[in-house]
Amino acid sequence: MISNLYRFILEAEGKRAAVAHFNISDIATLNAIGNAIYRVVKECRVNVPVMIGVSEGEADFVGVKNAADLVMNMREDGYNVFINGDHVHSLERLLECVRAGFDSAVFDLSHLSLDENIRATASAVKAAKAINPLFLVEGEIGHIGGASKILSDFPADARPSPEFYSKPEEAYQFGLDTKVDLIAPAVGNIHGMLKNAPNPAIDIERINLIRRASPVPLVLHGGSGIRDEEFLHAIHAGISVIHINTELRLAWRRGMEYSFETMPDEVAPYKLFAGAEKAVAQVVFERLKLFNKLV
Repeated sequence: MISNLYRFILEAEGKRAAVAHFNISDIATLNAIGNAIYRVVKECRVNVPVMIGVSEGEADFVGVKNAADLVMNMREDGYNVFINGDHVHSLERLLECVRAGFDSAVFDLSHLSLDENIRATASAVKAAKAINPLFLVEGEIGHIGGASKILSDFPADARPSPEFYSKPEEAYQFGLDTKVDLIAPAVGNIHGMLKNAPNPAIDIERINLIRRASPVPLVLHGGSGIRDEEFLHAIHAGISVIHINTELRLAWRRGMEYSFETMPDEVAPYKLFAGAEKAVAQVVFERLKLFNKLV
């Protein structure tokens, strides 16, 4: 028996599409995602699956249980939405996500050696599935560095050089030994968007080789700043889930700046948030169409 989320991911892989993953840290971004999904349903007549994520910092701000409840409310409206713990770094937080009703989590110990990562992740998978067998655990191999923000310079902890990319044999060993449901490799991607230069190109052939070796589907982190054609090539090569965060944060800020500029005397937060919602919704709408090949 598999979860609905995993079924959607497998279906996406079979169709050479990708499930979109968007992070939230406030109600405006969540509403924007909901508005974009509704627009896709209305205009494209497809109820696409969407993963909504909270990083540890975002989860601390929103509340782990609150985040789960907000997404569950959207699911009751008929949307195929799922809540994901994005880059969970401890077993305690992973199990908190499981108990709160999350559908999945990224258990990220990619800063460790491969052997240490395998041992700790295997134990985490076992503990999480003892509580909820349908809960999906994603593991990460290879550190992509950076943060979900606008970067003035290339991040010191990101190393987009082939010698540091994940290797096919590592994905095979990691998937086999840990029993994770998904793997996020390092293939030239970084978290965040460079301010004065385009993000580095991702290694499409490396994705292809890793997917051939991996026993489970692949996830692309650091999707913000990647070119549209690269996304399509990455999906064709074997990426089934794509994470977007910095693009949403940038759109949120620009939308808020527009609201402050056009409504200088407004003090009602929900009215000011309208600018942010509109800007974020447009980004989400375009990404949903692209990843699901509705363009």
